[in-house]
Amino acid sequence: MGSGGSTCQISAEGPAGVEQRLEALRGRLPPVLWSQRGLRKLYLSGAGLRDVPAELAALRHLRTLALDGNELLEVPEALCHLPCLAYLYLGRNGLQGLPPSFSRLQSLRCLWLEGNFMGHFPRVLLGLPGLRSLQLGDNRLARLPSALPRMAALQGLWLYGNRFQHFPPVLLRVAQLRVLDLDRNRIARFPDLRSLAGLCLLSYDHNPVRQPPCVADTVRLVGNGALEYMEAREERLRDQQHREHLEEEEEEGAGRSPQDDGSPLLEDAP
Repeated sequence: MGSGGSTCQISAEGPAGVEQRLEALRGRLPPVLWSQRGLRKLYLSGAGLRDVPAELAALRHLRTLALDGNELLEVPEALCHLPCLAYLYLGRNGLQGLPPSFSRLQSLRCLWLEGNFMGHFPRVLLGLPGLRSLQLGDNRLARLPSALPRMAALQGLWLYGNRFQHFPPVLLRVAQLRVLDLDRNRIARFPDLRSLAGLCLLSYDHNPVRQPPCVADTVRLVGNGALEYMEAREERLRDQQHREHLEEEEEEGAGRSPQDDGSPLLEDAP
């Protein structure tokens, strides 16, 4: 968290893509920000903020807002009134939860909440069906809600550095997941994950699991034993493809007529 006692560089970007460099002094934002109603991106990372002025709600075209690395103990209410907000960074603050009004952010696509003090999964997120990427690493989570599959667009879920002692079974019903990060938890056993047909990357490092999880052949693994597992898998797949190729050649050879091999027919010989 910032100290709130020094000058910090912040930046803003308007509809033309022109970036402005401004200064936040002792955790206070420059008033000129709130008169720029066309802002699309606003980066206030590490500015020592303990709150955000209500004038933020006037930036109704804002799509990206970075408030990570500040001293926020609660989500500013003004933030929940930004109808176009799609990318929101709230990592490394002092947040323990999200307010009910957070459900107003129906345009939200990617949310970063890493490095906070979340002891429970924020259920208000279940009302954001368009959320694709959710970063909840380095919090205090031990379970996930049974209604998680309601987040039908969720493709990336980062849960590293939490307090899971068992693999959350509800994840087996989030079939559209592509990236799942469970590093640095306390999971000793993983179920068969081949039912997650869309999964591309599974990270399970620094868990007390003894062998790599069982996943589809297209999944990249990160964790203890993963490299050896994937090398053996690649060799098995190469052997399988080689056998299939030989079988195809044999089938083609068995079905080929004498005219096909390029040799003259007996009755055509002189």
